[in-house]
Amino acid sequence: MSKQTAFDHTGSTFDSFLEEEGILDEVETAAIKRVIAWQLAEAMKAGKISKKTMAERMGTSRSQLDRLLDPENSAVQLQTIARAARAVGKRLRMEMINAA
Repeated sequence: MSKQTAFDHTGSTFDSFLEEEGILDEVETAAIKRVIAWQLAEAMKAGKISKKTMAERMGTSRSQLDRLLDPENSAVQLQTIARAARAVGKRLRMEMINAA
């Protein structure tokens, strides 16, 4: 029989590993923000919407828009995301699901 180490996660899920490390919420939040930033950038590209125009539609500054589009910046308010979605003809939808 082989001796298991403290780092042996055989049979565990990636989510359980992240939870054990205490970073599951942080990782999920970062992933969601990356997806939202990507979706907004793609919608802007599809609609041929410049950053200047997008910021004007949102009633905000270019620097605020840059923070929103930055996949690394997770400190963005839901209200800002909802305004951005409306600016590209979309709606923001969120839902809570059962934890697996």
